[in-house]
Amino acid sequence: MILSTADLAQVAGKVVMVDGSFDPLHDGHIEYFRQAAGLGLPVLCNVAPDSWTERKHPVMLEQAKRAVVLDAIRFISYVVIADLSTASTLEAVHPKIYAKGSDWKARGGIPHEEQTICDRLGIEVVYLDSVLNSSTELLGRIKGGLEK
Repeated sequence: MILSTADLAQVAGKVVMVDGSFDPLHDGHIEYFRQAAGLGLPVLCNVAPDSWTERKHPVMLEQAKRAVVLDAIRFISYVVIADLSTASTLEAVHPKIYAKGSDWKARGGIPHEEQTICDRLGIEVVYLDSVLNSSTELLGRIKGGLEK
């Protein structure tokens, strides 16, 4: 089910939240969703805006279309087309669990602002060992192949 920001209150406190660009979607993302669903709660997928994705690479599939694709994945119960920052979405959703890939541990954990919100609201942060691929690396390989 695709939710608007205004609909977030109906799932507040009842979900595992995952987030990202998911452009392009790959097997590592599916594993991330599968493991998040294994935490025993419905999964809410917060889909990053195109403006965020553009900081990493050109957008392949616009945010609203990514939301439709993500909504079809069996491990995801809710999709929100983000128009808030991740920190603001955490405030609005107040998920029981905020799940991130284990690659975030190597970066020192989630951003300070998000960790502060999680600490204040009692949101458990769980790092999932689901990193099987990288959208940025996939796109780099494609670009490299095109330049040959």
